[in-house]
Amino acid sequence: MRAPAPRWKTAFMHPAAKPLLFVLCLLPFAQLFVGAVLDTLGANPAEALLRATGDWTLRFLCVVLAVTPARIALGVPALARFRRMLGLFVYFYATAHLLCYAVFDQGLDPGEIWRDILERPFILVGMLAFSLLTALAATSPHRVIRWMGARRWQWLHRSVYAVAGLALLHFFWMRAGKNDFAEVAVYAAIVALLLGWRLQRWLRSKRRLA
Repeated sequence: MRAPAPRWKTAFMHPAAKPLLFVLCLLPFAQLFVGAVLDTLGANPAEALLRATGDWTLRFLCVVLAVTPARIALGVPALARFRRMLGLFVYFYATAHLLCYAVFDQGLDPGEIWRDILERPFILVGMLAFSLLTALAATSPHRVIRWMGARRWQWLHRSVYAVAGLALLHFFWMRAGKNDFAEVAVYAAIVALLLGWRLQRWLRSKRRLA
């Protein structure tokens, strides 16, 4: 007779698990919103909002990439049910980051934004990453998955790896002006570890089929 699963594993299937995760994912945004209202974001609130929303986009992107390794390593298939929500929060914070840039840096001037994209490579790669995220968010509903078919949907959603690379490049070029790469190195190491895990599993599957 199979032993019952540990309570911490079954907790991921609790009806309250998704609402709780939703609230936790909103906490960083709520903190930034309250800070903006109360003027506690420092001497340059616009820059603080821009940097914080970018940081949280990268953090949630790392969390999304960690779902599958954690699910397999911990033996908790239920973790997969949170991946879509976490992916949409990546898009949520990326959108907030883009809006902060468009409003505070460019005054919502389309011409200035377009010139900035053409003149500064890190803005260009950031826009490319956001475009891919938009495609991923638009195809996340279940009805779209059924319409596209599982194979085509999976192929498209593998572009999250390209998003991770573009986001890191965007961050790297942004920090290059200040010669400050400490945080970039941390995120790059995390992404490399998570993608390396996937590559290792893919190579193992190829060997088994050979």
